[in-house]
Amino acid sequence: MYKPKLDKDIRCPLEYGLDIFGGKWDSRIICVLAAKETLRYNELRRELTDITDTVLAASLKSLIKNEIVSRKSYDEVPPKVEYSLTEKGASVVPILQSICRWAGAYHKEGEENTLPQCRKCDFNGGKKT
Repeated sequence: MYKPKLDKDIRCPLEYGLDIFGGKWDSRIICVLAAKETLRYNELRRELTDITDTVLAASLKSLIKNEIVSRKSYDEVPPKVEYSLTEKGASVVPILQSICRWAGAYHKEGEENTLPQCRKCDFNGGKKT
C-alpha cells in the first residue's frame, strides 16, 4: 500500500472534510448506506455497480478508520459482516445532499455529460424527490 513520505499538513477544516469524504467513492458509499442503513459487503458492491473489490475494500477501510462507517462482524459460518453509518457518518449526509442540490442547480442543461437523476440520495436537481 502506498505510504506518503510526509504526513498531510491539513491547515483548514475544509481540507479535513474533503480528506475524509472527498474521495471518488467515499461520498457514494455514504449515500448508499444512508439510504439502505445496513448492508453486507456484496450488497454494497451491487449498489455501487462499477466499483472494484480493491477500491471498495480500501474505501471502507478508510471510512471505518475515520469513524464514518461501522463494521459489525458476526461469529457465524459462513462469516457475516455488516456495514452501516456511525453517528459521525450520518452527520455528513445533509452536507452531501446540499452538494447534490447545488450541482443540480448549477449544472448546465444540454451539455454532453448531463447529470442523471440521483438514485442514492433524497435530492435531484435542487428539488426534493
